[in-house]
Amino acid sequence: MTYAILAMACFAVLDTTNKFLIASVPLLMVLWFRYAFQAVASTAMLWPRSGVTMFQTQNVRLQIVRGLLLLMCSVLGFASLKYMPVAEFTAFVMLTPLVVTALARFVMKEQVSVLRWLFVSGGLVGALLIVRPGGSMDTSHAWLPLSLVVSNALFQILTSHMAKTESPVTMHLYTGWVGALIASGLVGLGAWTTDLTPFEWVLMCLIGCAGTLGHYLLILAFSRAPAANVTPCLYSGIAFATFAGWLVFAHVPDHWARMGMLLIALCGLGAAWLSQREHQSV
Repeated sequence: MTYAILAMACFAVLDTTNKFLIASVPLLMVLWFRYAFQAVASTAMLWPRSGVTMFQTQNVRLQIVRGLLLLMCSVLGFASLKYMPVAEFTAFVMLTPLVVTALARFVMKEQVSVLRWLFVSGGLVGALLIVRPGGSMDTSHAWLPLSLVVSNALFQILTSHMAKTESPVTMHLYTGWVGALIASGLVGLGAWTTDLTPFEWVLMCLIGCAGTLGHYLLILAFSRAPAANVTPCLYSGIAFATFAGWLVFAHVPDHWARMGMLLIALCGLGAAWLSQREHQSV
């Protein structure tokens, strides 16, 4: 539980710093540094213990697809943060478990209970309250966080499938290197710049540290406790993001946005409770 809460604190730092940086630094360069730092730091930490064996995988193609999905999530997330406050953005991302439910029904043909559909519907209503006309973001950019949630849901489904045969550490390494290699090609097209202040370089390092540590802590959390117990802790990210957004940008969500964020959190917690109950009854 502690690992999951600490991971969400790291992600709040990551998103808040991202939003601050991309106002003055090319988005693709921030993206490149975030993945390059994760890839190099993770490899350096794990190499003495595992060596080249940590890259052994049963399905390289799925590892690459998973890495591409996470990179897509990062691009959409960075772009969303240009137009959304951090708190509302984090609440929107928390729709992912609910969208996974919908995809499980329509893509994987799994049975979904009426109660779970109610939680999904409630979460979507919460999202509409956040991106409503007159809210804190331009509704013409609402497709960005929506696309992010769908991409993230696909990423989570693929992760769940691969976790049955792949090491979490190996998956973490591949996502870092796939993102770093592709981002290196993209940043080389013209987004690279060395015209950064020392403070901006410090913030770039903070992004790398927060992203790497957050993903590692999340791996530890899911490896040491059932997913049904860990998932409710993930909604602490909304509180961390709200505080960070207020501290750095002096932004406080309006009444309707707060209602939407609360509704998403309650529906997500309800879905997690239902999953735990179903798991215990098996």
